[in-house]
Amino acid sequence: MDTARAAGELEPTAMVLSTSDGQGAVTSRTVLLKALDARGFVFYTNTLSFKGRQLNTSPRAAATFLWKTIQCQVQLAGAVSPVSNAEADEYFSTRDRGSQVGAWASLQSQPLESREVLERRVHEVEEKYQGRDVPRPPHWSGFRIEPEMVEFWHGQPFRLHDRFRYTRSEKAGSNNPWMLQRLFP
Repeated sequence: MDTARAAGELEPTAMVLSTSDGQGAVTSRTVLLKALDARGFVFYTNTLSFKGRQLNTSPRAAATFLWKTIQCQVQLAGAVSPVSNAEADEYFSTRDRGSQVGAWASLQSQPLESREVLERRVHEVEEKYQGRDVPRPPHWSGFRIEPEMVEFWHGQPFRLHDRFRYTRSEKAGSNNPWMLQRLFP
């Protein structure tokens, strides 16, 4: 990610997130990675949105980062769990006020009669919290993808790309729970 950022990638934290309804229907959309640590990859959303409902029903996801400037792709998949309220509160407090207001005003993924309805809702929330901090809505939080698989793809001439897949394995050893495989392009 640092290499992609240094190379001028416009949005290096953008990842295509794929979720399922538990019945086999899969949907994908782009979200922004907001934290990455030993526990996993974190993004935030309205938990009542389509993706939020899917993640609560079927708590598994896959994500893909594509960094064209460096000819690299990273994909991952694993179990999903909610972040703690403290983590969600901490991140929410760092968002710009307009995004905080939007988290209250938007009924994400629900039908919207007109743009004016959204703008009215934004105005109402702005008035409600005028002169005060905007608290995190109870329906807005984060999810952590705990990777069980991470694959790196590096573009090479003649489509003879380099691919490396790391798979979490109890058998790999307690010092390194990851098994590495090189894959054909």
